[in-house]
Amino acid sequence: MQAGDDRRACSGDRRPDDSPKDGGDATRGDESEERLAALGRFIREQRGVTSLSLRRLSEIAGVSNPYLSQIERGLRRPSAQILQQLARGLRISAETLYVQAGILDDREPDDDLDRRILADPHLSEEQRQALVAVYWSFRHGRDGAARTPEGGSGS
Repeated sequence: MQAGDDRRACSGDRRPDDSPKDGGDATRGDESEERLAALGRFIREQRGVTSLSLRRLSEIAGVSNPYLSQIERGLRRPSAQILQQLARGLRISAETLYVQAGILDDREPDDDLDRRILADPHLSEEQRQALVAVYWSFRHGRDGAARTPEGGSGS
């Protein structure tokens, strides 16, 4: 009996707590179901862009075929770790899948760039500030009235 239990666990048996129709708040459940469906569609589209079969992506990501199929059909909610493995196989950033899954909020690209530059451990503080300043000076020159790194508008 234990071998069968292991097989079901590997193939992703459905638990009541992760069912899309869990009998909870109907509005929240509908939003959650739609988010899962959208995530699945996005993964399927990315798989198509990279010309990977379901089987090949499941091998690369280290998940079973049935589990990946259920994710793509919006029937399963993958963990952040599974999303990271799928992102690696799809050659996209894990952050992209986290946003699609609702784990992270979608940010303004400029704010993300500032944050990433300012957090880079390979640069000195002076280099970080210079990069951000150069970026915003180019934006100001192109847009005319682009905001400064502090969030105001440039003059």
